[in-house]
Amino acid sequence: MEKYQCIITITSRGSGSDVVEAARRQGSRGGTIVTGRGSSVYETKKLFGAFLEPEKELVITVVEASKTQSIMEAIRKAMDIETPGKGIMFVLDVEDVKGITPFSEIE
Repeated sequence: MEKYQCIITITSRGSGSDVVEAARRQGSRGGTIVTGRGSSVYETKKLFGAFLEPEKELVITVVEASKTQSIMEAIRKAMDIETPGKGIMFVLDVEDVKGITPFSEIE
């Protein structure tokens, strides 16, 4: 049975589809984009005495563990993720997956 991992990428609003596309080019079948607000020392600004929190997109991508590193590298390059304020990315191990059909069964 294939093992899976979850790649979480948090980036600026409007960039989520770029993350999904970079992941697809390396074998991912897609991702889920969730909109939210975030704050960091790089982006929180004050306007008329109020703090502005920039809108973010959180991209959740569940992938075969064997593809995790190449997908993360593609996202890193596409999003310039190591530049401060561009976002963050991390991986979580997935214990049990339902609803994902392996490519071998689709083709």
